[in-house]
Amino acid sequence: MELQLTALCNLRRHTGPAPAYLPKATAATVSASAAASSCSSSSPEALKPRPRLPPQPVLHRRRELGPVALSSLCAAIERLVAEGRHQEARDAFRAVRVGAPFTPLPASTYGALVTAAAAMREAGVAAAVLWHMESSGFEPDLYMWNRVLGMQLACGMVGEAHQVFDGMPTRNHVTWCVMMAGLVDARRPLGALALFRELWEEVGGDAALRVVVVTVRAVTALGALRVGQQLHCCIAKTGMCENQYLSCALIDMYSKCGQVDEARRVFDGMPQKSVVAWNSMLAAYSLHGCSEEALDLYYNMCESSVDIDQFTFSTMLRVFSRLGLLEHAKQAHAGLIQRGLPLDIVGNTALVDLYCKWGQMEDARNVFERMPSRNLISWNALTAGYGYHGMGHKALEMFEKLIAEGIAPNHVTFLAVLNACRFSGFVEEGKRIFQMMTLNQRMKPRAMHYACIIDLFGQQGLLDEAYSMIRKAPFIPTANMWDALLTASRIHKNMHLARLAAEQLLAMEPQKINNYVVLLNLYINSGRQTDVSKVVETLKRKGLCIHAASSWITVRKKDNRFFFKDSLHAQSSEIYRRLDSLLKEIKQLGYVAEDNELLPDILPDEQKTLKIYHSERLAIAFGLISTSPSTTLRITQCHRLCRDCHKVMKFVTQLTKREIVVRDGSRFHHFKLGTCSCGDYW
Repeated sequence: MELQLTALCNLRRHTGPAPAYLPKATAATVSASAAASSCSSSSPEALKPRPRLPPQPVLHRRRELGPVALSSLCAAIERLVAEGRHQEARDAFRAVRVGAPFTPLPASTYGALVTAAAAMREAGVAAAVLWHMESSGFEPDLYMWNRVLGMQLACGMVGEAHQVFDGMPTRNHVTWCVMMAGLVDARRPLGALALFRELWEEVGGDAALRVVVVTVRAVTALGALRVGQQLHCCIAKTGMCENQYLSCALIDMYSKCGQVDEARRVFDGMPQKSVVAWNSMLAAYSLHGCSEEALDLYYNMCESSVDIDQFTFSTMLRVFSRLGLLEHAKQAHAGLIQRGLPLDIVGNTALVDLYCKWGQMEDARNVFERMPSRNLISWNALTAGYGYHGMGHKALEMFEKLIAEGIAPNHVTFLAVLNACRFSGFVEEGKRIFQMMTLNQRMKPRAMHYACIIDLFGQQGLLDEAYSMIRKAPFIPTANMWDALLTASRIHKNMHLARLAAEQLLAMEPQKINNYVVLLNLYINSGRQTDVSKVVETLKRKGLCIHAASSWITVRKKDNRFFFKDSLHAQSSEIYRRLDSLLKEIKQLGYVAEDNELLPDILPDEQKTLKIYHSERLAIAFGLISTSPSTTLRITQCHRLCRDCHKVMKFVTQLTKREIVVRDGSRFHHFKLGTCSCGDYW
């Protein structure tokens, strides 16, 4: 250790005076070169004229700005900032720094520079503005210090902002609010809460309302429910709960902390409710999947005197999509257009996604084309919609346009395109897209992409290739990958792979009832009654029950739900008469019932009963007797469509010239003139 310290001291002694010796070394070098040149002048070549060096530029002294020029620049800076031309204002400020580095500028010019630096979020510009204030002797007032504080926080200079905050001789509630809000935006909510605790100790219940609102935001960002409840109690004691902004902040806090009932209690306690309050409560219900409650609240909002806005529509689009209320979404969209309220990019993208989910691809494309601006999410929504509805060519066309416009695709984009190849049976295109991901170091395929390519191979009967993808995956195979292999094995009657995939799924998801149903049907189909009894005993031991499948159709804005052999509907007798006559008519067209088929989502006992009264057939019969001949029937069900019902629907569209769109547990089915968009693979 002593040797190291000695060496370090010697190094400092040698390196310290180095600059002092630099001029001497330069002079010695010059004299040596002169001597060398004089010695070489005796040679004949030395008689040639020396080439002249180009003239060196003359360095001028810095030109200082006069009062008139400085005033003109200050006025230009203020005008440029007012017009939003912040970069040009920054360039003009550079001229001020060069020409008048120690001359104080007007407070209005400094205010404009602070605005520009905060808008550009450039820490260098912010530091330059503050340096000019200090070097010129400008003395900011409290208002200007608050603005400087906000500028530093906007530019990410949290440490410098803390120094300014601690060094301020006086502070007001704006100072505390700016500092705390900046910390929340910088993802430092604990620091904001620490400042509020300090302020509360000084002023107690006299804290300004804006400061309390920012504190609620900090609790929301932190997700600390207990702290939020304590803060709510303090707010209630001070009597500030009747404020609109504070109540909305509390609603958002309880929602983000998972307490929807508490959020509704705050909402109901508001004496007057603005559109922000309604939107906050709707967003809380939508966030936690309470679609029915959100719909009821939306009806109440429409009955009140509050008008819906773009945020209301964007929130309710998700609710309408979950509940399948396409007509409600169209009415809400028409209401926005009548009020002259254009949708933002989020609302337009949500509308595209809604139309895609319900098969309205022309409407989705029209909304997409009319969007003033689009982001990657907008492209992904339309591409995925084309894929799910079996329009693989259009999905690939959208992908090529996306690449042509220079937009970099992400994992969601590749998933949408692979899904399009999967649903349309494009094996070669799917291989090409998957290879693109494999070669991209920043976009390696994930489990969901592997599941798509496995399903694509399985669809074409390439079961060995599909199973090889599972074995060669660089991670543990997921349930989606095994489910894709199970679907392919089930359809192509490979019982060995089907049982392997089903048993793997059962081991990974032992509480998922559908896995037991699939395994039961596999064992029943292969005649393994002993294994059937074991699965049934396992279900009883675990207390799992299989819920009856159901389908529903919306007619005249009313949802009509049907179960297997359902007789609860008011028009049951008419529905069954229409279904019986319908089956007789399609038999004349060549329909033959599927006897030995595998029904993956139907109870084992139901496989021995007549299939003619499945819930989806009852929904079709009701739709035929309740709508006009040109209306497309749209049916939704959570279970997978059975193969015999799939065949029936193809014959029904051929007979009635109707279009039928079914959204089952696996995909969309577009039936038209005896064909289906799934290509008989689902």
